Amino acid sequence: MAIHAITTYCSSSNRIHPDYHDAAAWVGRALALHDLQLVYGGGAVGLMGTLARAVHEQDGHVVGVIPHALKDKEGIAYELADELILTNTMRERKRIMYERGDAYLVLPGGYGTLEEFMEVLTLRQLGYHNRPIVLLNLNGFWDSLMGFFAEMNEQGFIRASGEPLFRIISDPGDVIEALNDSL
Repeated sequence: MAIHAITTYCSSSNRIHPDYHDAAAWVGRALALHDLQLVYGGGAVGLMGTLARAVHEQDGHVVGVIPHALKDKEGIAYELADELILTNTMRERKRIMYERGDAYLVLPGGYGTLEEFMEVLTLRQLGYHNRPIVLLNLNGFWDSLMGFFAEMNEQGFIRASGEPLFRIISDPGDVIEALNDSL
């Protein structure tokens, strides 16, 4: 399976440490330089905006998917997206992002990012897709979640499969390789 479009889940917060923005910019430039289309939540703020602008800095292609309710808030939507898909609900937004991605990349984020990661992870576990999922664990951001996953496994709530359901990396420089190695 060739990868052409990467659905990326990440923070919309501007209140986070600059290291996260630097990583998102690096990832955005790398996606564009490898001719990988960015599919993301359509925001102009937080890591979302940093990522989209970095893709465009390298003449890459940006597909934003955003509900009308969020687009109507001034300054939220990335109006420069090559394709800005407006949805009526968050559920519709997630469906389109899921369907448009050949792989999934999860950067640090909040409740929404975690929920989107859990959905694509669960769908992969259940066999609905076999697309790569890469988790960027910058500065150990996802360590607590990985510890919780280990506890769930130890207590029998989840079972380890023969192959990992997702790949964890800590360096944004490893994103492209991780996406390709996950095929």
